[in-house]
Amino acid sequence: MEPASTSQTATPAANPSDPDATAARRGFFFALAAYLLWGVMPLYMKAVAHIPALEVLAHRIVWSVPVAGVLLLVLGRTADIRAALRSPRILGMATLTATIIAANWGVYVWAISVERTVETALGYYINPLVTVVMGAVLLGEKLSRPQLIAVGLAALAVAVLTYEAGGLPWISLFLAITFAIYGYLRKTLPIGPSQGFFLEVLVLLLPALAYIAWAGATGRGHFVEAGTDGMALLMLAGPFTAVPLILYAFGAKLLRLSTIGIMQYIGPTLIASIAVFVFGEPFGPLRILAFALIWSALALYTWSMFFGRGKAATAGR
Repeated sequence: MEPASTSQTATPAANPSDPDATAARRGFFFALAAYLLWGVMPLYMKAVAHIPALEVLAHRIVWSVPVAGVLLLVLGRTADIRAALRSPRILGMATLTATIIAANWGVYVWAISVERTVETALGYYINPLVTVVMGAVLLGEKLSRPQLIAVGLAALAVAVLTYEAGGLPWISLFLAITFAIYGYLRKTLPIGPSQGFFLEVLVLLLPALAYIAWAGATGRGHFVEAGTDGMALLMLAGPFTAVPLILYAFGAKLLRLSTIGIMQYIGPTLIASIAVFVFGEPFGPLRILAFALIWSALALYTWSMFFGRGKAATAGR
């Protein structure tokens, strides 16, 4: 997804019948639905927490293929996939991005299963700031003063969490960094978001099927053994993975980057709330301090976007 301009100017009140206003409303609801689904996903992941993370990951991949495939058929974009499959360059790039996002998914699933959901929320809060740093390092983009302060506050939050845990918050950092790298590389893939997602899960399909078959053959699998309800639960991994990504892709195309930039905090806010108030994960004074630093950093970052003092990029999860 190509980032939109971050600059904003005063505009007259939108006419409800204005096609641009209608498109923006549609985009808002697409994006809102995506972030709400991402926000409540820990509830689903907790329901399958008794299943090894690798097996859940394999089912996320396998059952995403039909969901994404049906969408491409409806949109009539299957020709893009046929062309991509004939291009070694596109296939190589898709394999790389697929591997990175699969690693991100796997750690996310595992973290929730071992009651470290708060750390996943922090990772997705940090992600926009990691993206800003990547833009400066890899693309030579200059950071504005508010963005530099925001990055400094995020670094201080990581230091606080390192002290609190006695080691780096590697789950948060891994999720933030892999998602930022994925977003950066995904933008270089010369194919649309829906087609790109289908291509990625298609590349991962054979390894995922092989793992599920091996797990079943060695008595480690949970698909057939789980009965009808368990099978249905694992099959839901596909829609939970594919649907929010697809909704996000459609929403992002219709919204300003600044709008998406603010909305992206809905997901981790819900995740953190569920972790603390539903799962009962610890949230002591040092974690509160770290999150306060992150929220302050994000407020500065968002302010800099609204006033056009820097560029930021977001990508689908």
